[in-house]
Amino acid sequence: MSRGTGRRFVSHCASLTPGRFSFSNMDKMLKKLFSSDEEELYVLDCLSYVMMSMACVTFVVLLFENVPYGRYASSKYGFHVSVRLSWLIQELPAFLVPLSLVLWASSSRAMYLPNQLLLGMYFCHYFQRTFVYPFLIRGGKPTPFGSFALAFAFCTCNGYLQARYLSHYAEFPPGWVTHPYFITGSCLWFLGWVINIHSDHILRNLRAPGETGYNIPRGDSVSHNLALVGGLFEYVSGANFLGEIIEWAGFALAVHSIHSAAFALFTSIILSSRAVAHHKWYLVKFEDYPKHRKALIPFVF
Repeated sequence: MSRGTGRRFVSHCASLTPGRFSFSNMDKMLKKLFSSDEEELYVLDCLSYVMMSMACVTFVVLLFENVPYGRYASSKYGFHVSVRLSWLIQELPAFLVPLSLVLWASSSRAMYLPNQLLLGMYFCHYFQRTFVYPFLIRGGKPTPFGSFALAFAFCTCNGYLQARYLSHYAEFPPGWVTHPYFITGSCLWFLGWVINIHSDHILRNLRAPGETGYNIPRGDSVSHNLALVGGLFEYVSGANFLGEIIEWAGFALAVHSIHSAAFALFTSIILSSRAVAHHKWYLVKFEDYPKHRKALIPFVF
């Protein structure tokens, strides 16, 4: 598909959408915020550095405090929100904001193959996280409003950051899809995505329908008469977190920009802290917890 044909197709799809959404209206809104593309790109760069700075601050904070949701939820962070509802709403802007930018804003780079593939990776993750994962949750503790609000804000800002850069500003050299960075990064993204989904499946099936308690994820045990395939849980307590860290590290390698690197760094700090906290919690909670199992990196950490 040529660039011109692709742009006409996306424009036609936007014109079929009910309401006032259109290229011109979305662009008018962006032009009110930014006087030029150069200014918007500068803001995207600044957002990336702010995210990296926040990642460093978060790293220090998480040395003394667990991320307050799930088993670490506390009423001091606000009233509780249903776990399914909170997951759905907090992840929604991570999908809808990028979709709006791609469909209804000028997307001068969205018709190039590397940009399309990378946007596809992003949308693939967040479609599953927004519209599939919340409805598969079994039990699960309610989410404090404070944690929910912070997650919503992050998904909104990061959705704009990643999608706007890839759809309108990211320029890749010819043949980028055959470059070792892109190939390696894409393979890592897919590997991490599979690990993450498979690990979530294992955790979900540790609970019988209606149950809210916790059990040990392992491959040679039987829980509720269900034989479990342990996957990476045979080696680490945070297999689901490891999968997502690998996923976004691969994405960052394939994109090769400060914007995706900031996202990968922030995600890695949050999830690695959670993996360590889970590992310590399992060791205290279960006397028969496998002593050879590490927190996040098999055989190492």
